[in-house]
Amino acid sequence: MFETVAIPVWAFFLIGLFAALSVLDRIIGPSMRWFFRKRAERVVAELNKRLERPIEPFKLARRHDMIQRLRHDPEVARAVIDYAKAEGIPEEVASTQAERYAREIVPSFSATAYFGFGTRAARWISDALFHVQVGDEGDRALADIAADATVIFVINHRSNVDYLLVTWLAAKRSALSYAVGEWARVWPLSSLIRTMGAYFIRRRSLNPLYRKVLARYVQLATEGGVAQAIFPEGGLSLDGKIAPLKLGLLSYIVAGHTPDGRNVVFVPVALNYDRVIEDRILTTANAEGTRRFRASFPTAARFTIRQLLHRLRGRLYRFGQAAVSYGTPLSLAEIAARHPEDTTEALARDIRCELEKIMPVLAVPLIALVIEGIQAPMTRADLKAQVSDLAEAMRSRGARVSLTSDNLASAVDSGIDALVLRRLLVEAPEGLTIGPKAPPILAYYANSIRHLAPLEFDTKAIPIEAETEVDS
Repeated sequence: MFETVAIPVWAFFLIGLFAALSVLDRIIGPSMRWFFRKRAERVVAELNKRLERPIEPFKLARRHDMIQRLRHDPEVARAVIDYAKAEGIPEEVASTQAERYAREIVPSFSATAYFGFGTRAARWISDALFHVQVGDEGDRALADIAADATVIFVINHRSNVDYLLVTWLAAKRSALSYAVGEWARVWPLSSLIRTMGAYFIRRRSLNPLYRKVLARYVQLATEGGVAQAIFPEGGLSLDGKIAPLKLGLLSYIVAGHTPDGRNVVFVPVALNYDRVIEDRILTTANAEGTRRFRASFPTAARFTIRQLLHRLRGRLYRFGQAAVSYGTPLSLAEIAARHPEDTTEALARDIRCELEKIMPVLAVPLIALVIEGIQAPMTRADLKAQVSDLAEAMRSRGARVSLTSDNLASAVDSGIDALVLRRLLVEAPEGLTIGPKAPPILAYYANSIRHLAPLEFDTKAIPIEAETEVDS
């Protein structure tokens, strides 16, 4: 029993490795998890002291627990049975598939990652790219919302920069949970996005089991008071206009709302830019009538490297203004009381109407709207005068013009210079003319504010083939 046994060296190391892993899993692991859990709780407690809307316990639940909660939810269980019958498969197989969907959807929020890295990175990138301007109506709009209401920011989708801009601007209020599409489900980006509290959705999936799991997650998060941000257009705008809103996520939230439950308040947020980095890609897709974007990793890498080199050489210029405007909060309880039969449709109409009304008016969209229909060269002075008149006309109609009389002239000059640099406008001694490939791009920017202009400015450029390369 106590005799020496000879074993190969490799077996000795293998036994030692398994022993070390057992010690880590059974002894050290739980202690470390407890240590980091307590540290995370202290971080959240400190954050909640300065946030207008504290992080709700639902958002802090362990991912494994949330997955199991979804898997055993009564409505999901019924959907599993129905799906198994419809597909002719065992219920155990359908249940496993539901769990796989839950693992795909549920985030793993980290307050340290969100506030320690995410919001700071979002602010740095936003500041590096744009002069960010925020309407002061945001604080007034949110101040009157009940503390126990679930706040959902509904945002028009202009650029992938939208996520960064809204994350930074909402950082002092709460941690937002985003719905992100399939584009973000690539490693290691997916892991980072999950720690930021985002949940993945398959926008075009018609699988009833998947849709039920997604619906229940959204409803549970809403019931738990999680502040959310959604882009109800379902994708980036291809023509610059606010597209008809998709009803999927809105219908889940409406279906989960009860008169005696927590109220849900939708806050419309309109974003507009002097320069949308993806504008050529989007207008090309619009001309082809497809949402297949021709952007590639090498193209994006070249663009990023070019911007970094410009910054190192001190030649990096911001892409003009990015403006954020807040609308009147919309109470789901009030809308449901007024429209009990078609609550989701009424909510979508009100949101889209409010987004169109509060769309920020910036220099480049104004220039595009004025110049897109010209037939002869226009001098800078004439263009600036017409832009000034248009801005004043829009302001008198209640539009949120993000330019004052003091900075309008300089903003228009900067906008013209940027368009000339991109060869969208051609400047000659006799004046400014439209570049040969500019009409689709100019129409794209003009469309963002066309609905706010007097009727005489309701002109449209004749689209021609657009470029696909992302330029500097």
